[in-house]
Amino acid sequence: MSPPPPPLGRARKRDAQLFDPALCDTELVDVRTQFSQGRWAKARALLVGTGDDWDRRGHRVVVLAETPAAGAWAREWLLAEPGSADASTLLACAAVFAALRGKGSPAAAEEACRRAAALQPVDPTPWLGLLLLSRAFGTEEEFSRHFDQVRARHREHHHAHHLMVARLAERVCATGQDPLHEVYDFAAWAAEESPADSPLAVLPVIAHAERYRVLAALHGHGPEHAADHWSGRRARQVLRSAFDWWLEWEREDHPRNRVDLNFLAHAKLCEGRPAEAAALFHRIGSHATSAPWSYPDLDPHKAFLAARSAALGAA
Repeated sequence: MSPPPPPLGRARKRDAQLFDPALCDTELVDVRTQFSQGRWAKARALLVGTGDDWDRRGHRVVVLAETPAAGAWAREWLLAEPGSADASTLLACAAVFAALRGKGSPAAAEEACRRAAALQPVDPTPWLGLLLLSRAFGTEEEFSRHFDQVRARHREHHHAHHLMVARLAERVCATGQDPLHEVYDFAAWAAEESPADSPLAVLPVIAHAERYRVLAALHGHGPEHAADHWSGRRARQVLRSAFDWWLEWEREDHPRNRVDLNFLAHAKLCEGRPAEAAALFHRIGSHATSAPWSYPDLDPHKAFLAARSAALGAA
């Protein structure tokens, strides 16, 4: 592994970028700025250039679709290019986010996603839109069907697996014993089914964090109980395996790698290993993610800055 960069300086100008969903995709940041101003030509070129890098395509479409005027500009694009699968997919995902904000119809969003899926059957991104939609409005059966459709097109789809883990973590444990919860088995299976360099190796850590979110809400626990959740044998094993994977592979090329690093840094702090968390914070830089720093019911900005200061101060 290459040595970490120098410690972050006192200047915190980059903190203004915290929680930007674009993460470290600088090209996407530039295109999003122009897209939000109604100039969609660069968005078109960006998505065409992304090709069948499905994780990156999903990431870029989702970030562009979250911009407030995405639906209007995607419709304008579609008027100029009526058969464009890219424009249709962006419009469909924009409709999903409008529905999630209570500004649009879930049924209309679903129809738009299905139209986009028909235009480019190999693309998992319209099905990712349906997965996001059914996460909020659908039944468990619908959610599972949409996940299967995404996975059929891209077996290692990062965002889809994170959504599935979050949904599974919310199920009531049939045995009454949390270490036997099905979310842990699913995450372990998905990690084992993936190639050695796949970021899904970190999925078991995500499962423990999402289960911590659910249990904290259920029992009214605050962050002071986090260490208890991460002290079990299985939690320690998955943390060690995930950190070892990061040391060996460090997939800086993956568009959502900062998501994994935030979860891993959070877990390392909860485990009581600030020096290892500090190395992760160096890699995260200013690219914080709301989850898991908001767990349980915290201000993610304050929680992230406090955690980063604690880790770097102890390292």
